[in-house]
Amino acid sequence: MKIVYNGQKDTRLFKDTIGATIEKIMESDDKVIWLDADLMNCSGTAKQLGKSERYIDCGIAEANMVGIGCGMSAVGLKPYAHTFGPFASRRCYDQVFLSGGYAGNAITIIGTDPGITAAFNGGTHMPFEDVALYRALPGATIVDITDIPMLENILWQAKDLPGVKYIRVPRKDSCQVYEDGMAFTVGKGNVLRDGEDVVIIACGIMVHEALQAAEKLAVEGIDAAVIDPFTIKPLDVELIRRYVEKTGAVVVAENHNRIGGLTSAVQDAVAGMACGFGCVAVDDIFGEVGPQTYLRERFDLTSDHIERETKRVVKKS
Repeated sequence: MKIVYNGQKDTRLFKDTIGATIEKIMESDDKVIWLDADLMNCSGTAKQLGKSERYIDCGIAEANMVGIGCGMSAVGLKPYAHTFGPFASRRCYDQVFLSGGYAGNAITIIGTDPGITAAFNGGTHMPFEDVALYRALPGATIVDITDIPMLENILWQAKDLPGVKYIRVPRKDSCQVYEDGMAFTVGKGNVLRDGEDVVIIACGIMVHEALQAAEKLAVEGIDAAVIDPFTIKPLDVELIRRYVEKTGAVVVAENHNRIGGLTSAVQDAVAGMACGFGCVAVDDIFGEVGPQTYLRERFDLTSDHIERETKRVVKKS
């Protein structure tokens, strides 16, 4: 594993990567189908529409789209289904649960603009609860995408992974953390920075904030490790417990509701361990309209908040 993080934004967009990568995947495997809920411009796949009968716009009918995808899986096809995060989770959850999970069908569901990345689409389009829903689905796989290299690799892997896969990814840009072409192992977290005093566990857009916080903490004499579990389910419990045992303190940073999200998953993982615990996550509240810069402050999802929470936890440990 090679970390190339330098704090700078990647000029590439997630949505462009989705479109380009899915096109390559479809060229390599004629069983792959792309389903979209009238958002192909948003998923970066619009230019492929019309080139292939395997790109299907299902319209604004997300539950139906999932049913179609699960039916395709039942006859040996490999469906990917895309819509915005709230509609990829709460709107079609019964169909995902029954036609996907319960029926044993393999479908990859891509929920874009999760959490505060929904920005000006506002509270109705701002899912903080999507991870909690998918964590409750037996056998599901949940990946919170960190950067472009991870997205490319996970999209390739997803077509052959069993069961329901939920890929949570913004549409715009991010900071690059991993080297291009890197391979990821689902269920195995990545140590981005070693440390002795505390471990910060972060995923998705919060990985950048965690790394920034760790740099600030180092100046103040606090040696913070940073782990990107990226697969929230199955979570790399062994890695997390090993670092919590080593440091005695853990802080979780997530762009989800702490109830049922990564915070809850890590709390389950470290149950019974004597350690300081803290989190930087969304409280039990709804989203709202605004630019990401405002929303990060509004919901306390910044490196400054991680730094303050980490110092509080370390002091009490």
